[in-house]
Amino acid sequence: MRQIIGTYARVQRQAACHGVPSMNGSRKIFLLSAALLACVVMLAACHRTPDEERIRAAITATAQAAEAGSASGVGESLSEDFDGNAGEMDRRRLMAMVGLLKLRGESVGVLLGPVSVEPRGERMVATFTVTLSSGGRLLPDRLGVYRVTSGWRKEGGDWRCYTASWERSI
Repeated sequence: MRQIIGTYARVQRQAACHGVPSMNGSRKIFLLSAALLACVVMLAACHRTPDEERIRAAITATAQAAEAGSASGVGESLSEDFDGNAGEMDRRRLMAMVGLLKLRGESVGVLLGPVSVEPRGERMVATFTVTLSSGGRLLPDRLGVYRVTSGWRKEGGDWRCYTASWERSI
């Protein structure tokens, strides 16, 4: 946008120096408005967040929701048919566990490691490590470092995790 306005001002100065009559006010406003509209359209077209970043953001938001004890926040990025560790945990049970922690006044610390996201056809696979700490009396045997592999698919316009598997790495 600055380049367009700078170019416009330079042309106006050169025209004034060479005795060319300047544009009237309404024509100037029209040209500036058209240039501004063109810039806005170009920026909007380039602003789409890449799918990999959207999945990373969903994983981070889920971790933050778990720390905050928000069962609905944890469930937000999970599909209705979410399957965790081959039937060990579904969406409803995971949300209930987070809700129970909150009701008991307990909390869980969640520390995410780097998240790697790879496309697999129309789906994505995200792998990362997560460290669970604290957790009170409800989760003492589940604390530690886990290696997580999760599958993601688009539902509507959003990416949802439909499967995840995890194993303790330490």
